[in-house]
Amino acid sequence: MWENEHYINHNTFLFSINMDKVKPYVIGVDLGGTNTVFGVVNARGEVVAENSIKTQQYKTAETFVEAGVACLKPLLEQIGGADQVQGMGIGAPNGNYYNGTIEFAPNLPWAHDGIIPLAQMFNEATGIPVKLTNDANAAAMGEMAYGAARGMKNFIVITLGTGVGSGIVVNGQIVYGSDGFAGELGHVIMDRTPKGRSCGCGRTGCLEAYCSATGVARTAREILATTDRPSLLREKPAEELESLDVSIAAGKGDEVANEIFQFTGKMLGEACADFAAFSSPEAFIFFGGLCKAGDLIMKPIEEAYNKSVLKIFQGKAKFLVSGLMNANAAVLGASALGWEEQ
Repeated sequence: MWENEHYINHNTFLFSINMDKVKPYVIGVDLGGTNTVFGVVNARGEVVAENSIKTQQYKTAETFVEAGVACLKPLLEQIGGADQVQGMGIGAPNGNYYNGTIEFAPNLPWAHDGIIPLAQMFNEATGIPVKLTNDANAAAMGEMAYGAARGMKNFIVITLGTGVGSGIVVNGQIVYGSDGFAGELGHVIMDRTPKGRSCGCGRTGCLEAYCSATGVARTAREILATTDRPSLLREKPAEELESLDVSIAAGKGDEVANEIFQFTGKMLGEACADFAAFSSPEAFIFFGGLCKAGDLIMKPIEEAYNKSVLKIFQGKAKFLVSGLMNANAAVLGASALGWEEQ
């Protein structure tokens, strides 16, 4: 490897970054339903500076972008200004790679009912070239370049956050489909009965309504409201319960909390069994706070998968936790977009 050249694994190829020809940094943006994290990344894939804002705090896309630019300002000052940045990549819910837009994102109050040209807005505000993709696709790029999927060409990343997202990689390429929106696996319907939960997308019974962090908290509230079973979860007002509370209680052996993880894992495992039928992945890689529960969630997922999947797929797929949980896979993955030709 030349001294002034670095290589990043992205999609099916290794593309070289000749530091004599490009600027030394890119910006990766993980736009989540709760927080938006901005990271300055060098060509070695190191996050050298990071800052964040609250996504839900803003009522319009314009005020969100203003806050984002203000958040970026001290980071850019640390590296000598925007002139040192090759490009910016944004991973966002309902992000359209082809158009650089966020479209009808159910978990974003300022993008719920329309199409937001976010890449263009940040470009105009900063002067930096900007590309945008789905947040889960960004996480998949991060895993492929730096994490658990290094060396793999067929895998699915499932993000378990405010919602449930997925990044599907087939033959080393992110699956975007004809319009940029392929792979919305969080909105596969798992419960078609009249009791199916309402989802932020407007439908009922979606995987996201049960297996996101908010879905887990919802399951906890339902059990506590419909039974009088003792649980550590009753020590906190039901409306304040979060998935982290369930994880902590389960770790202490709480029966109700463990039942919640069994229910959640079973649904995720059955969903993955269906997903295997269309892409036959080498691995399912899970990313997000729920994964910190470890075997409490991962074992039920794998058990349900093996009971439900077609025999030709049994025993083939690995079930892995993200290799970048502490390094922000979505920031690193989104940053890879910044190196692409604009």
